[in-house]
Amino acid sequence: MKADDNKLERIYRRTDGQCHICRKRLCFGNYGAIGKRGAWEIEHSRPRSKGGTDHLNNLYAACISCNRSKGNGTTASARGANGYRTAPLSKQQRSLQTWKWGAAGSLVALFVPPPLRLVAFVAGAAAGALLGHDSEPE
Repeated sequence: MKADDNKLERIYRRTDGQCHICRKRLCFGNYGAIGKRGAWEIEHSRPRSKGGTDHLNNLYAACISCNRSKGNGTTASARGANGYRTAPLSKQQRSLQTWKWGAAGSLVALFVPPPLRLVAFVAGAAAGALLGHDSEPE
């Protein structure tokens, strides 16, 4: 599939520069560069042979070996073989998740007596943010 630089960048950033199947780190400049470290291709989550389109919501960055081995199989089975159910989060999605978990963690302060409420608020928010940043939505 031919894509302009803007579309390539959007696809690459969608998974924060990781293969959406095996989570291997990819190199933006090595798009389509077979044999290069971090080489990648555009992968159709739903293959065109099964009615998939070239719309951005169907396109992911995948290392060449994962893309070729998936063929026209399902993304679920390809990710499952690597122990994953979902694609990695983009930086923007991870940041939003960190904020959500931090806010949820800070709610712990509501159940703590007033003298310790500020400490509980800070500790809960920090713990929630750490959990949110390091977790995957699986």
